[in-house]
Amino acid sequence: MKAFVIDIAKCNGCHNCQIVCKDEHCGNDWSPYAKTQPDTGQFWCSVEERVRGTVPLTRISYIPRIGAQTEALREYAGEVLMPREDGLIVIDPEKAKGREDIAEKFEGVYWNAELQIPQGCTGCAHLLDNGWAVPRCVDACPTDALRFGDEDDLAEEIAQATRLDDDSHVYYLNFPKRFIGGTVVDLAADEVVIGAEVYLKDEDGKVVSLARTDDFGDFIFKQVEPEAYRVEIKAHGFGKKALDADAREADLNLGTIDLSA
Repeated sequence: MKAFVIDIAKCNGCHNCQIVCKDEHCGNDWSPYAKTQPDTGQFWCSVEERVRGTVPLTRISYIPRIGAQTEALREYAGEVLMPREDGLIVIDPEKAKGREDIAEKFEGVYWNAELQIPQGCTGCAHLLDNGWAVPRCVDACPTDALRFGDEDDLAEEIAQATRLDDDSHVYYLNFPKRFIGGTVVDLAADEVVIGAEVYLKDEDGKVVSLARTDDFGDFIFKQVEPEAYRVEIKAHGFGKKALDADAREADLNLGTIDLSA
């Protein structure tokens, strides 16, 4: 069974995967695998940009999205798929004529009103069957953020990955969770506090992580679960400071934290 493994930590947002997908399929009829993709409105591979946090503590995550590669589609409309030993989900454009319901039901599957067919990623099956080792999107990735292969060969990475769809053959490493950060200062002295110990504790008071403020007084806890926490700060010459840090809904910038107050 073929699968994609995407490492978010390696993706720099170049959009090469999205661009070459359009290049491969727009204006090209790869029958019987796929009809031409419209110039606009369809992105069988797309890069989602997520801006996280608030100024001045922000992060941008780039998430390549590959649609249609899900067993849920096989279960829903297996009769319109091309039979393949490698397990790729390939919507047969002839068998799927008139099946707008497929596009309505599955994110990443699009309705081509002109041709009256649903369309989505084929894993570049036409290339794989002609000697290519990987789809165009994977081949064009300059940072090795996108990988493609047999699930058995990728088992170690898959075991650590997450999926946006439990039935998908697209797996994500380092998928963005939450971050909590802030800046520790001594306003009375008009200085930042360097080397302060910052503890991230769960609702039971257990220490989840420990950070120290840097030369700018900043600290950040990365890739934490979306839960409610307590942040406690200790620094020589100051009393302990404690703040609630609820990261259930979004990444959290605690802002400027004054230990002299």
